[in-house]
Amino acid sequence: MSDHPLPFPVFDPGWVWLAGAGPGDPGLLTLHAWHGLRSADVVVYDALASAAVLSLAGPGAVLEYAGKRGGRPSPRQPDISRRIIQLARQGKRVLRLKGGDPFVFGRGGEEALSLVAAGVPFRVIPGITAGVGGLAYAGIPVTHRDTNHAVTFLTGHAATGDVPDGLDWPALARGAPVLIVYMAIKHLGTIAARLIAGGRDAAEPVAVVSNASLSTQRILETRLDRCAEDVADASVEPPALVVIGPVVRLRAALDWLGALNGETVLNADPLHSRSLDRTG
Repeated sequence: MSDHPLPFPVFDPGWVWLAGAGPGDPGLLTLHAWHGLRSADVVVYDALASAAVLSLAGPGAVLEYAGKRGGRPSPRQPDISRRIIQLARQGKRVLRLKGGDPFVFGRGGEEALSLVAAGVPFRVIPGITAGVGGLAYAGIPVTHRDTNHAVTFLTGHAATGDVPDGLDWPALARGAPVLIVYMAIKHLGTIAARLIAGGRDAAEPVAVVSNASLSTQRILETRLDRCAEDVADASVEPPALVVIGPVVRLRAALDWLGALNGETVLNADPLHSRSLDRTG
């Protein structure tokens, strides 16, 4: 990377860069995020920033953990915001590194507003959100012109730790053909029940992708009415994404990562064949 062809922005002391680390594979970092890692004095990283990504930090960088994981002891969001402001006011170049994209269920907007209020200059470096990049690694496109012209991203985990009550679940059930749910494992049974009660087909295909894009990636294919039971039986652990809709069937032919590992993929059009009903 020393002979990179692009000019990078200057990472000045006293600045905070809010950067997305992508879904996990360090090759999915943007060049700006890589430059931020190499230039930062302090990297304040969350629980979804992989060890491989953190290993790219400059040799003099201090790594500070500020992970937030549902159901586990975590720093409070106001404390994290105060810390990055404090470091910036000390003249540090602060990289706030978040999994995926900082503005997609990553609280990057909250931290940016705190920086604005404190008068701290900042830059936003978008990342590949797991709901797109992670599913691509699982062989599941989020859109396909034969299945859906709309997709809905939602979170299954509110700030309180409960299922979000502010969502119109019947409207979601009847809306976009494809739903992608972040942070859904804990409440998956409740989410599935609400969608079915709202009119979603109980037999609709579902895929659960854990550790997306990493060597430990797992994909469980199931259906809406038994997804929570199958996840429990398979001991699927977060971080995981849940995708609901006909695009799940495409994985039978588009599991490119499995094909690289010698697995057999379907040499046919899965959208016009029998509905898939497999786990694995």
